[in-house]
Amino acid sequence: MTATAPPRPPRPSNPGDREEIEALVEALIEEARQRTRRRRRRNGAIMTLVALVGLAVFAVIGRSAQSQTASPALSARAGLAAGAPSSKLAFIRHRVSACCGPGPPFELYVMNADGSGKRLLKSVVWQGLAGSPDGRKFAFSGDLVGKIEIYVINADGSGQRRLTRSVGNNFSPAWSPDGRKIAFCRGGTYCDQIYVMNDDGSGQRRLTSLPEHNGDPVWLPDGRKIAFVSYRDRTAGLISKPRLPLPIEPQIHVMNADGSGQRNLTRDWGLDGFPVWSPDGQKIAFTSKRGGNWGVYVMNADGSGQQRLTRNPALEWAPAWSPDGQKIAFGRDGSGSSDKIYVINADGSGQRRLTESGRWPLWSPDGQKIAFQSKRDGNWEIYIMNADGSGQQTLTRSPARTFNGSLVWLPAQK
Repeated sequence: MTATAPPRPPRPSNPGDREEIEALVEALIEEARQRTRRRRRRNGAIMTLVALVGLAVFAVIGRSAQSQTASPALSARAGLAAGAPSSKLAFIRHRVSACCGPGPPFELYVMNADGSGKRLLKSVVWQGLAGSPDGRKFAFSGDLVGKIEIYVINADGSGQRRLTRSVGNNFSPAWSPDGRKIAFCRGGTYCDQIYVMNDDGSGQRRLTSLPEHNGDPVWLPDGRKIAFVSYRDRTAGLISKPRLPLPIEPQIHVMNADGSGQRNLTRDWGLDGFPVWSPDGQKIAFTSKRGGNWGVYVMNADGSGQQRLTRNPALEWAPAWSPDGQKIAFGRDGSGSSDKIYVINADGSGQRRLTESGRWPLWSPDGQKIAFQSKRDGNWEIYIMNADGSGQQTLTRSPARTFNGSLVWLPAQK
Protein backbone atom coordinates (compact mmCIF):
# COMPACT_ATOMS: atom_id res chain seq x y z
CA MET A 1 0.00 0.00 0.00
CA THR A 2 1.26 3.43 -0.88
CA ALA A 3 1.58 5.77 2.07
CA THR A 4 0.68 9.38 1.92
CA ALA A 5 0.80 12.02 4.60
CA PRO A 6 -2.21 11.75 6.95
CA PRO A 7 -5.22 13.44 5.35
CA ARG A 8 -5.83 17.03 6.28
CA PRO A 9 -8.53 17.66 8.86
CA PRO A 10 -11.86 19.25 7.97
CA ARG A 11 -11.54 22.99 7.69
CA PRO A 12 -12.78 25.11 10.58
CA SER A 13 -15.71 27.44 10.18
CA ASN A 14 -13.55 30.58 10.39
CA PRO A 15 -12.16 31.05 6.83
CA GLY A 16 -9.38 33.34 8.04
CA ASP A 17 -7.78 30.55 10.05
CA ARG A 18 -8.28 27.64 7.66
CA GLU A 19 -4.96 27.50 5.87
CA GLU A 20 -3.03 28.48 8.98
CA ILE A 21 -4.49 25.69 11.13
CA GLU A 22 -3.99 23.14 8.36
CA ALA A 23 -0.38 24.16 7.91
CA LEU A 24 0.23 24.07 11.67
CA VAL A 25 -1.27 20.60 12.17
CA GLU A 26 0.47 19.18 9.12
CA ALA A 27 3.81 20.44 10.29
CA LEU A 28 3.27 19.25 13.88
CA ILE A 29 2.71 15.68 12.66
CA GLU A 30 5.94 15.72 10.71
CA GLU A 31 8.48 17.59 12.98
CA ALA A 32 13.23 16.42 13.94
CA ARG A 33 15.84 17.18 16.58
CA GLN A 34 19.36 18.48 16.37
CA ARG A 35 22.51 16.60 17.42
CA THR A 36 26.37 16.80 17.60
CA ARG A 37 28.60 17.57 14.62
CA ARG A 38 32.36 17.49 14.08
CA ARG A 39 34.55 18.58 11.32
CA ARG A 40 36.44 16.15 9.16
CA ARG A 41 40.00 17.33 8.83
CA ARG A 42 41.76 16.75 5.66
CA ASN A 43 45.04 15.18 6.56
CA GLY A 44 47.80 14.98 4.05
CA ALA A 45 51.53 14.96 4.10
CA ILE A 46 53.94 15.50 1.29
CA MET A 47 57.05 13.52 1.99
CA THR A 48 59.73 14.02 -0.63
CA LEU A 49 63.27 13.02 -0.03
CA VAL A 50 65.67 14.59 -2.43
CA ALA A 51 69.40 14.03 -2.20
CA LEU A 52 71.61 17.04 -1.53
CA VAL A 53 68.59 19.30 -0.55
CA GLY A 54 69.40 21.50 2.42
CA LEU A 55 67.23 22.64 5.29
CA ALA A 56 66.40 25.92 3.56
CA VAL A 57 64.80 24.15 0.59
CA PHE A 58 62.93 21.80 2.92
CA ALA A 59 61.45 24.80 4.79
CA VAL A 60 60.28 26.34 1.50
CA ILE A 61 58.45 23.14 0.62
CA GLY A 62 56.82 23.14 4.06
CA ARG A 63 55.62 26.73 3.69
CA SER A 64 54.27 25.98 0.21
CA ALA A 65 52.28 23.02 1.51
CA GLN A 66 50.89 25.14 4.33
CA SER A 67 49.88 27.84 1.85
CA GLN A 68 48.06 25.30 -0.32
CA THR A 69 46.14 23.95 2.66
CA ALA A 70 44.96 27.46 3.54
CA SER A 71 44.01 28.27 -0.06
CA PRO A 72 40.31 29.22 -0.35
CA ALA A 73 40.01 27.33 -3.63
CA LEU A 74 41.41 24.17 -2.11
CA SER A 75 39.20 24.55 0.96
CA ALA A 76 36.15 24.93 -1.27
CA ARG A 77 37.02 21.74 -3.12
CA ALA A 78 37.52 19.89 0.17
CA GLY A 79 34.14 20.95 1.56
CA LEU A 80 32.34 24.00 2.93
CA ALA A 81 34.18 27.26 3.48
CA ALA A 82 34.43 26.66 7.23
CA GLY A 83 36.08 23.27 6.73
CA ALA A 84 35.02 19.87 5.45
CA PRO A 85 32.43 18.47 7.87
CA SER A 86 32.59 15.04 9.40
CA SER A 87 28.89 14.80 10.27
CA LYS A 88 26.23 13.78 7.77
CA LEU A 89 22.78 14.87 6.67
CA ALA A 90 19.95 12.41 6.09
CA PHE A 91 16.77 13.23 4.20
CA ILE A 92 13.79 11.67 2.50
CA ARG A 93 13.08 12.18 -1.20
CA HIS A 94 9.85 11.41 -2.99
CA ARG A 95 8.19 12.24 -6.26
CA VAL A 96 5.03 14.35 -6.33
CA SER A 97 2.35 13.07 -8.69
CA ALA A 98 0.58 15.47 -11.02
CA CYS A 99 -2.83 14.98 -9.45
CA CYS A 100 -2.61 13.71 -5.94
CA GLY A 101 0.44 14.83 -4.00
CA PRO A 102 3.11 12.44 -2.72
CA GLY A 103 3.70 9.22 -4.59
CA PRO A 104 6.04 6.25 -4.19
CA PRO A 105 8.77 5.57 -3.64
CA PHE A 106 9.92 7.43 -0.56
CA GLU A 107 13.71 7.13 -0.56
CA LEU A 108 16.11 7.56 2.35
CA TYR A 109 19.43 9.24 1.49
CA VAL A 110 22.54 10.11 3.49
CA MET A 111 25.19 12.60 2.36
CA ASN A 112 28.08 14.59 3.74
CA ALA A 113 27.15 18.06 4.97
CA ASP A 114 28.81 19.59 1.89
CA GLY A 115 26.54 17.56 -0.43
CA SER A 116 29.19 15.03 -1.44
CA GLY A 117 28.97 11.28 -0.96
CA LYS A 118 25.21 11.11 -1.52
CA ARG A 119 23.98 7.54 -1.04
CA LEU A 120 20.57 5.88 -1.32
CA LEU A 121 20.04 3.68 1.75
CA LYS A 122 16.56 2.39 1.16
CA SER A 123 13.61 2.84 -1.16
CA VAL A 124 10.53 2.28 0.99
CA VAL A 125 7.31 3.98 1.99
CA TRP A 126 8.06 6.62 4.64
CA GLN A 127 6.11 9.04 6.81
CA GLY A 128 8.79 10.64 9.01
CA LEU A 129 12.40 10.36 10.11
CA ALA A 130 14.36 10.77 13.36
CA GLY A 131 18.05 10.08 13.92
CA SER A 132 19.33 8.40 17.08
CA PRO A 133 21.61 10.52 19.30
CA ASP A 134 24.68 8.47 18.33
CA GLY A 135 23.87 8.73 14.61
CA ARG A 136 23.84 4.95 14.14
CA LYS A 137 20.11 4.41 13.60
CA PHE A 138 16.98 5.99 12.21
CA ALA A 139 13.44 5.66 13.49
CA PHE A 140 10.62 6.30 11.04
CA SER A 141 6.89 5.87 10.69
CA GLY A 142 5.83 4.16 7.49
CA ASP A 143 2.95 2.37 5.83
CA LEU A 144 4.58 -0.94 4.96
CA VAL A 145 1.85 -3.32 6.19
CA GLY A 146 -1.35 -1.43 5.38
CA LYS A 147 -1.15 0.92 8.34
CA ILE A 148 1.42 3.27 9.81
CA GLU A 149 3.89 1.65 12.23
CA ILE A 150 7.22 2.68 13.78
CA TYR A 151 10.37 1.08 12.40
CA VAL A 152 14.10 1.37 13.04
CA ILE A 153 16.90 0.91 10.55
CA ASN A 154 20.68 1.13 10.83
CA ALA A 155 22.33 4.21 9.36
CA ASP A 156 23.88 2.06 6.60
CA GLY A 157 20.44 0.83 5.49
CA SER A 158 20.65 -2.60 7.09
CA GLY A 159 18.69 -4.20 9.91
CA GLN A 160 15.22 -2.74 9.38
CA ARG A 161 12.88 -3.80 12.21
CA ARG A 162 9.24 -3.09 13.00
CA LEU A 163 8.74 -1.88 16.59
CA THR A 164 4.98 -1.35 16.90
CA ARG A 165 2.06 -3.68 16.17
CA SER A 166 -1.11 -1.87 17.04
CA VAL A 167 -4.69 -1.44 15.96
CA GLY A 168 -4.18 2.28 15.30
CA ASN A 169 -1.56 4.23 13.38
CA ASN A 170 1.75 5.38 14.90
CA PHE A 171 3.47 8.68 14.17
CA SER A 172 6.26 11.09 15.15
CA PRO A 173 9.05 8.94 16.68
CA ALA A 174 11.41 10.90 18.94
CA TRP A 175 14.53 9.41 20.52
CA SER A 176 15.34 10.09 24.16
CA PRO A 177 18.67 11.91 24.63
CA ASP A 178 20.36 8.71 25.86
CA GLY A 179 19.01 6.75 22.86
CA ARG A 180 17.36 4.09 25.02
CA LYS A 181 13.72 5.05 24.47
CA ILE A 182 11.48 6.34 21.70
CA ALA A 183 8.43 8.49 22.30
CA PHE A 184 5.71 8.47 19.65
CA CYS A 185 2.01 9.09 19.23
CA ARG A 186 -0.76 6.66 18.32
CA GLY A 187 -4.21 7.25 16.94
CA GLY A 188 -6.44 6.93 13.93
CA THR A 189 -6.13 9.68 11.34
CA TYR A 190 -4.29 11.96 13.77
CA CYS A 191 -2.18 11.58 16.88
CA ASP A 192 -4.44 10.83 19.85
CA GLN A 193 -2.17 9.68 22.69
CA ILE A 194 1.57 9.74 23.37
CA TYR A 195 3.39 6.50 24.13
CA VAL A 196 6.95 5.55 24.99
CA MET A 197 8.86 2.32 24.34
CA ASN A 198 12.36 0.95 24.61
CA ASP A 199 14.52 1.30 21.50
CA ASP A 200 13.87 -2.37 20.64
CA GLY A 201 10.08 -1.92 20.78
CA SER A 202 9.57 -3.52 24.16
CA GLY A 203 7.88 -1.91 27.16
CA GLN A 204 5.32 0.17 25.28
CA ARG A 205 3.36 2.42 27.65
CA ARG A 206 0.74 5.11 27.17
CA LEU A 207 1.77 8.39 28.80
CA THR A 208 -1.05 10.85 28.14
CA SER A 209 -4.57 10.75 29.53
CA LEU A 210 -6.22 13.82 28.00
CA PRO A 211 -9.27 12.87 25.92
CA GLU A 212 -7.73 13.12 22.45
CA HIS A 213 -5.25 14.66 20.04
CA ASN A 214 -1.93 14.73 21.88
CA GLY A 215 1.22 14.73 19.76
CA ASP A 216 4.59 16.20 18.79
CA PRO A 217 6.60 14.83 21.76
CA VAL A 218 9.91 16.65 22.39
CA TRP A 219 12.38 15.43 25.04
CA LEU A 220 14.03 17.72 27.56
CA PRO A 221 17.81 17.59 26.86
CA ASP A 222 18.42 15.63 30.09
CA GLY A 223 15.58 13.20 29.31
CA ARG A 224 13.55 13.91 32.46
CA LYS A 225 10.56 15.58 30.79
CA ILE A 226 8.63 15.63 27.52
CA ALA A 227 6.91 18.67 26.06
CA PHE A 228 4.00 18.02 23.74
CA VAL A 229 1.04 19.63 22.01
CA SER A 230 -2.54 18.91 23.06
CA TYR A 231 -5.61 20.26 21.29
CA ARG A 232 -8.27 21.79 23.55
CA ASP A 233 -11.65 23.36 22.85
CA ARG A 234 -11.85 27.17 23.11
CA THR A 235 -14.81 27.27 25.50
CA ALA A 236 -15.18 23.91 27.22
CA GLY A 237 -11.53 23.31 28.05
CA LEU A 238 -11.64 19.68 26.95
CA ILE A 239 -13.31 18.26 23.87
CA SER A 240 -16.97 17.65 24.55
CA LYS A 241 -19.26 15.09 22.92
CA PRO A 242 -19.98 14.68 20.12
CA ARG A 243 -16.29 14.65 19.33
CA LEU A 244 -15.12 17.26 16.88
CA PRO A 245 -13.11 16.02 13.88
CA LEU A 246 -10.36 18.42 14.95
CA PRO A 247 -10.05 20.35 18.21
CA ILE A 248 -9.76 24.08 17.72
CA GLU A 249 -6.96 25.26 19.97
CA PRO A 250 -3.58 23.46 20.28
CA GLN A 251 -1.74 24.24 23.51
CA ILE A 252 1.66 23.26 24.88
CA HIS A 253 1.87 20.81 27.76
CA VAL A 254 4.69 19.17 29.66
CA MET A 255 4.99 15.91 31.62
CA ASN A 256 7.60 13.82 33.32
CA ALA A 257 9.18 11.10 31.18
CA ASP A 258 6.98 8.49 32.90
CA GLY A 259 3.78 10.40 32.07
CA SER A 260 3.24 11.88 35.53
CA GLY A 261 2.89 15.57 36.32
CA GLN A 262 1.07 16.62 33.14
CA ARG A 263 0.49 20.38 32.97
CA ASN A 264 -0.78 22.90 30.45
CA LEU A 265 1.92 25.57 30.09
CA THR A 266 0.38 28.08 27.70
CA ARG A 267 -3.37 28.29 28.61
CA ASP A 268 -3.95 31.19 26.26
CA TRP A 269 -6.49 29.68 23.83
CA GLY A 270 -4.27 30.62 20.93
CA LEU A 271 -2.83 28.39 18.24
CA ASP A 272 0.32 27.16 20.03
CA GLY A 273 2.77 24.75 18.47
CA PHE A 274 6.32 23.69 17.62
CA PRO A 275 7.68 23.50 21.19
CA VAL A 276 11.47 23.16 21.38
CA TRP A 277 13.67 23.13 24.49
CA SER A 278 16.64 25.45 24.83
CA PRO A 279 19.97 23.58 24.96
CA ASP A 280 20.20 24.06 28.74
CA GLY A 281 16.59 22.92 29.26
CA GLN A 282 15.63 26.12 31.07
CA LYS A 283 13.30 27.55 28.41
CA ILE A 284 10.90 26.51 25.67
CA ALA A 285 10.52 28.34 22.38
CA PHE A 286 7.25 27.95 20.48
CA THR A 287 4.98 29.74 18.02
CA SER A 288 1.49 31.05 18.70
CA LYS A 289 -1.27 33.04 17.06
CA ARG A 290 -2.62 35.56 19.57
CA GLY A 291 -4.53 38.75 18.91
CA GLY A 292 -4.63 38.11 15.18
CA ASN A 293 -0.86 37.88 14.78
CA TRP A 294 1.58 35.00 14.77
CA GLY A 295 4.75 35.19 16.79
CA VAL A 296 7.73 33.30 18.14
CA TYR A 297 7.55 33.09 21.94
CA VAL A 298 9.89 32.00 24.70
CA MET A 299 8.82 30.87 28.17
CA ASN A 300 10.45 29.31 31.22
CA ALA A 301 10.27 25.52 31.50
CA ASP A 302 7.36 25.84 33.97
CA GLY A 303 5.33 28.07 31.64
CA SER A 304 6.06 31.33 33.42
CA GLY A 305 7.62 34.42 31.85
CA GLN A 306 6.06 34.06 28.40
CA GLN A 307 7.66 36.61 26.10
CA ARG A 308 6.71 37.42 22.51
CA LEU A 309 9.79 37.84 20.31
CA THR A 310 8.12 38.51 16.95
CA ARG A 311 4.76 39.74 15.64
CA ASN A 312 3.54 39.06 12.11
CA PRO A 313 0.20 38.36 10.39
CA ALA A 314 1.80 35.49 8.43
CA LEU A 315 2.29 32.06 9.98
CA GLU A 316 5.59 31.70 11.86
CA TRP A 317 6.74 28.19 12.62
CA ALA A 318 9.51 25.69 13.40
CA PRO A 319 11.70 27.70 15.82
CA ALA A 320 15.17 26.19 16.30
CA TRP A 321 17.64 27.13 19.05
CA SER A 322 21.28 27.60 18.16
CA PRO A 323 23.51 25.13 20.04
CA ASP A 324 24.80 27.89 22.34
CA GLY A 325 21.23 28.99 23.17
CA GLN A 326 21.87 32.57 22.05
CA LYS A 327 19.75 32.66 18.88
CA ILE A 328 16.56 31.22 17.45
CA ALA A 329 16.03 30.55 13.75
CA PHE A 330 12.47 30.22 12.48
CA GLY A 331 10.38 30.13 9.32
CA ARG A 332 7.81 32.67 8.15
CA ASP A 333 5.11 31.53 5.77
CA GLY A 334 5.06 33.05 2.33
CA SER A 335 3.10 30.41 0.39
CA GLY A 336 5.68 27.88 -0.74
CA SER A 337 8.59 29.24 -2.74
CA SER A 338 8.48 32.58 -0.92
CA ASP A 339 8.74 31.12 2.60
CA LYS A 340 11.63 32.81 4.41
CA ILE A 341 14.01 31.98 7.25
CA TYR A 342 14.77 34.52 9.95
CA VAL A 343 17.04 34.54 13.00
CA ILE A 344 16.59 36.48 16.23
CA ASN A 345 18.48 36.74 19.49
CA ALA A 346 16.92 34.79 22.36
CA ASP A 347 16.04 38.07 24.10
CA GLY A 348 14.05 39.30 21.08
CA SER A 349 16.65 41.69 19.68
CA GLY A 350 18.45 41.64 16.35
CA GLN A 351 15.84 40.01 14.10
CA ARG A 352 17.27 39.42 10.61
CA ARG A 353 16.08 37.71 7.45
CA LEU A 354 18.53 35.07 6.21
CA THR A 355 16.87 33.79 3.02
CA GLU A 356 14.56 34.93 0.26
CA SER A 357 13.21 31.40 0.09
CA GLY A 358 13.48 28.65 2.68
CA ARG A 359 11.90 26.78 5.56
CA TRP A 360 12.62 24.26 8.35
CA PRO A 361 15.97 25.66 9.58
CA LEU A 362 18.28 23.10 11.19
CA TRP A 363 21.45 24.24 12.99
CA SER A 364 24.68 22.31 12.70
CA PRO A 365 25.82 21.08 16.13
CA ASP A 366 28.69 23.59 16.20
CA GLY A 367 26.31 26.44 15.34
CA GLN A 368 28.30 27.52 12.27
CA LYS A 369 25.84 26.38 9.59
CA ILE A 370 22.10 26.12 9.01
CA ALA A 371 20.60 23.51 6.69
CA PHE A 372 17.15 24.18 5.26
CA GLN A 373 14.68 23.41 2.48
CA SER A 374 13.91 25.77 -0.38
CA LYS A 375 11.77 25.70 -3.50
CA ARG A 376 13.67 28.51 -5.22
CA ASP A 377 14.66 26.28 -8.15
CA GLY A 378 11.30 24.56 -8.70
CA ASN A 379 11.69 21.52 -6.41
CA TRP A 380 11.99 21.40 -2.66
CA GLU A 381 15.75 20.90 -2.39
CA ILE A 382 18.20 20.79 0.55
CA TYR A 383 20.40 23.85 1.03
CA ILE A 384 23.02 24.95 3.52
CA MET A 385 24.31 28.39 4.54
CA ASN A 386 26.51 30.05 7.11
CA ALA A 387 24.74 31.06 10.31
CA ASP A 388 24.63 34.68 9.13
CA GLY A 389 22.87 33.73 5.88
CA SER A 390 25.92 34.00 3.64
CA GLY A 391 27.35 31.24 1.44
CA GLN A 392 24.05 29.61 0.48
CA GLN A 393 24.61 26.40 -1.47
CA THR A 394 22.29 23.74 -2.83
CA LEU A 395 23.16 20.20 -1.70
CA THR A 396 20.62 18.27 -3.79
CA ARG A 397 19.56 18.53 -7.42
CA SER A 398 16.62 16.27 -8.12
CA PRO A 399 14.38 15.35 -11.07
CA ALA A 400 11.31 17.49 -11.74
CA ARG A 401 8.43 17.32 -9.25
CA THR A 402 10.62 15.96 -6.46
CA PHE A 403 10.33 16.80 -2.78
CA ASN A 404 13.31 16.55 -0.40
CA GLY A 405 12.47 16.86 3.29
CA SER A 406 12.49 15.35 6.81
CA LEU A 407 16.04 16.61 7.22
CA VAL A 408 18.16 15.11 10.04
CA TRP A 409 21.72 16.05 11.00
CA LEU A 410 23.74 13.01 12.11
CA PRO A 411 26.75 13.31 14.41
CA ALA A 412 30.16 12.16 13.27
CA GLN A 413 30.97 8.51 13.76
CA LYS A 414 33.94 7.84 16.00
